[in-house]
Amino acid sequence: MLKFYHAPWSRSSAVLWLLEELGIDYEVETVDIRAQVPESYRSVQPNKKVPAIDHDGTIVTERAAITLYLAETFPDAELNVPSGHPDRARYLTMLVYCDSVFDPSLTAKAKGWQYVSNDFSFGLFDDMVGYVEKVLSERPFAAGGRFTAADIQLASSIGFTMGVLKVLPQRAAFVDYLARIGERPAWQRAQTMDQELAMATPYFKAQFNGQARD
Repeated sequence: MLKFYHAPWSRSSAVLWLLEELGIDYEVETVDIRAQVPESYRSVQPNKKVPAIDHDGTIVTERAAITLYLAETFPDAELNVPSGHPDRARYLTMLVYCDSVFDPSLTAKAKGWQYVSNDFSFGLFDDMVGYVEKVLSERPFAAGGRFTAADIQLASSIGFTMGVLKVLPQRAAFVDYLARIGERPAWQRAQTMDQELAMATPYFKAQFNGQARD
């Protein structure tokens, strides 16, 4: 059995979508990262963050690593790009880019940080936006001509940061890309499940009752 450690409406929501795309059995263990996460959880994730998975005793953390592991372990879903395929390098690049560049540069922008490119390994927000826009203008999906696990991570990041956080600028390439993705049944199922899980957590219950904590 696969146990998925998840906080609704967080970075781990992309892994929830991935699991739905894979069509495998899994159990969700909710981790309320917006409250006091128990110290015991460090045995799963050393920083008490999500996502994480426990697959028959094998623990995997970090979104890119989980995505690679699951896509390769369950190949029938055809979300992986195998070694030797012409799209393999682009697939790996975009998977890691989401974690190592997109997310941190977006966070820095949202926090209003002022810095030069050499201050941080992830570089500048504007450079990230320009690169992702170029990629999605040149090809229909993250790695090439077909949907892969890299698209789950990229589309999740774009959708949340452009549509919810309103930090990523609306660009035609991003809007068109999300339109290509949005009709996938697994994405729709994951969205419904994540909302139900969110509404069961104290933080979001309070927020939607107008009593959100600072």
